[in-house]
Amino acid sequence: MTFSNLPIDTDRLLLRSFERADTPTVSRYHTLPGVQRYVERATRYPEEVAAAVEIMRGQTALQRPGDTLTMAMVRKGDRTLVGHVSLHWSDATAGQGEVRFVIDPAMAGNGYLSEALSALFDLAFGHFRIHRLLVRCDGRNHHSAKLMQKLGMRLEAHYREHALFQGEWDEELHFAILDREWQASTKVRPLPLRKRVA
Repeated sequence: MTFSNLPIDTDRLLLRSFERADTPTVSRYHTLPGVQRYVERATRYPEEVAAAVEIMRGQTALQRPGDTLTMAMVRKGDRTLVGHVSLHWSDATAGQGEVRFVIDPAMAGNGYLSEALSALFDLAFGHFRIHRLLVRCDGRNHHSAKLMQKLGMRLEAHYREHALFQGEWDEELHFAILDREWQASTKVRPLPLRKRVA
């Protein structure tokens, strides 16, 4: 399932593919200890950030299970990169997907993540026909947990002390939502598609 209609417009954001030029901005927030605590793989050094951006640059379609679509969240007014959202296609037969996200802590609390995730949920359920979306978050990340509930997701699991992470016991929350639940709570909107310029 390809998707070539990027960027996606939301009220205040453009969701677009990553570019190499994004690396310094990603490095500025992705290497912060408060972000590193929650990301999937460590990016403490410039070469690690550059490698992560290269991976995200290649995540532009969902063609088979295991693929990930990652979009940079860019503020329309000043073109500031504020974070990113990802849709990972985990199972084709059961229509399962996982959503991941990172936001610059300096940009948190402005509703950007809620706006971007709502568009991503619309894309997952409306375009890719995903049946169920999962979001995992650290049990200490109360802001993310509240956001998942605000988006209509339900807490399905709370894993206590299930892994050691940087010398501390990790607690993980699993939130999920079904396509019909999302459609009932908010009418899935058609995405504003951009015409391709030759």
